[in-house]
Amino acid sequence: MDARYRFSSRTDDIDRELVHRWLSEESYWAAGRDRAKQDAAIDGSRNYGVFDTQTGTQVAYARVVTDGVTFAWLCDVFVDPSQRGNGIGVGLIGGVISDLEPLGLKRIALATGDAHGLYAKFGFAPLENPSMWMARAGS
Repeated sequence: MDARYRFSSRTDDIDRELVHRWLSEESYWAAGRDRAKQDAAIDGSRNYGVFDTQTGTQVAYARVVTDGVTFAWLCDVFVDPSQRGNGIGVGLIGGVISDLEPLGLKRIALATGDAHGLYAKFGFAPLENPSMWMARAGS
């Protein structure tokens, strides 16, 4: 990520309205998520953004749900479609990993339908034993 962009781990920097629009209208995993749920998710998570240093506009977002000791779930990763191809996703995930490394987490998990190559650059790999993992779908 070049000097035109700034990484932030400050929740106060997040443009909540923009993030809600991205996720509820443009993502495949959070389509239709209402604003109250999105704000609650932000409030209950570690939040990360990338911002254009010239305009101050947010161009990417990610959040992490974690106990801060043993486990983290990386989710809601989104790069503005008009900004893709500029290394922003790499810079965002690199910043997230750097922020989490001091915690000494045993595992950071994620789910992706289309960005396997991005996450592989940071050591993410398919589960060694996926038959051990289970999930319960909510309403």
